[in-house]
Amino acid sequence: MLEYLMLLLGIIVLIKSADFLVDGSSSLAKKIGISSLIIGLTIVSFGTSMPELMVNVIASLTGNGNIAFGNIIGSNMANMLLILGFTALITQLKIQESTIFKEIPFSLLAAVVLLIFSNILILDKVSDNYLTRSDGLILILFFIIFFGYIISTALREKNKNKKEFEIKNLSNTKSIFYISLGIIGLYLGGQWTIDAAVTIATNFGISEFLIASTIIAIGTSLPELVTSVRAAMKKNVDLAVGNAVGSNIFNIFWILGISAIIKPIPIPEFVTIDIIILVFSTILLFLFIFLGKKYHLTKLEGGIMLIVYLIYLIFIILRG
Repeated sequence: MLEYLMLLLGIIVLIKSADFLVDGSSSLAKKIGISSLIIGLTIVSFGTSMPELMVNVIASLTGNGNIAFGNIIGSNMANMLLILGFTALITQLKIQESTIFKEIPFSLLAAVVLLIFSNILILDKVSDNYLTRSDGLILILFFIIFFGYIISTALREKNKNKKEFEIKNLSNTKSIFYISLGIIGLYLGGQWTIDAAVTIATNFGISEFLIASTIIAIGTSLPELVTSVRAAMKKNVDLAVGNAVGSNIFNIFWILGISAIIKPIPIPEFVTIDIIILVFSTILLFLFIFLGKKYHLTKLEGGIMLIVYLIYLIFIILRG
């Protein structure tokens, strides 16, 4: 029972610590004259991915490749099928052409690149398969290209979008305290989450990948789910879709890239099928956008995506 409480506590601390880090850093950046747009695109974007990043960094340092891969693939499956599917049930999602023809293909590219990196050594008949530092550097290069696209697009369209990111006005002392609290909390939360996941997997004889791709992945994806649902309820569907798709690109190119550079990550033998399902899910989203009502994700299609996600959960539970 204690390990379950530690896992829950770890996930909660991770999410809350990321909030503290974002609030403190954003307030400090605003005081030194950085625009709200740049703060939102950098500090906020990176801050919301900190729970997944911290889990992966600790997992890679401790040699828990199953957790590192399970966290990323599970989070991406949740983003693509659970979050978008559930959001589409709330309201029909109209998707911008830039998202359809640039961001979703980039998300598909990320999944395909990960599929290649996860199998290239197997094709060469090498027994020990790792996501190497060289692989990590390539992933980071892809991320730089994607992030450059985000920045250039936002700067080009900033006059069209007058909405600014909400930034808390904190004193310098409080900002530094929030940043410190966030960093410490992220480390502790990540460590508690990893330790609890390993203990649960060991006690019950199940895969660490299963724990990471379900409980940890869904738990760390809750902020994205809440953000997308709130955006959909306010009819801000661009944010709802962009939030989920962008998070998938961040997870593979940024988080796995950084994790592999810090320390090569052992690749689970069975992970190929999971990445193939992720590729299929991304293609399914792309097809749904053109089937039925063009450039829309309907409630029916959202329901189908939720069913696919449920089938995936059943599959990995039976396998695990």
